Amino acid sequence: MSSDERNVLGEPLEPCSTAPETGFLRDGNCHHLDRDPGRHEVCAAMTQTFLEYSREQGNDLITPRPEFDFPGLHPGDRWCVCLPRWIEAREADCAPPVVLEATSEGVLDELSVDELRAHEYEP
Repeated sequence: MSSDERNVLGEPLEPCSTAPETGFLRDGNCHHLDRDPGRHEVCAAMTQTFLEYSREQGNDLITPRPEFDFPGLHPGDRWCVCLPRWIEAREADCAPPVVLEATSEGVLDELSVDELRAHEYEP
């Protein structure tokens, strides 16, 4: 990760989660990477509603997949969600809360800081 990578607040990007390990690179960070077509840039706190929605859309984040070293997610876990999926979930009124400090500033090409703040994670 480059040390100058920023979050949506313009500050240094903070890690999203290392347990479970998330991100396109599985390094715990929601990087903006040209080689990541899914855009795993939104750090979100999982909710049961979002996990079920994602499974209905064909992306099962609940079921453990040991062959991919994936433990399965539970409500409260933090995960780098694909930007297009987060936007879809918002439109379906089930977007998970966003951890602004760990969300890549790259998402600002699709969303405003105000839109993200409206869904800000409150620990």
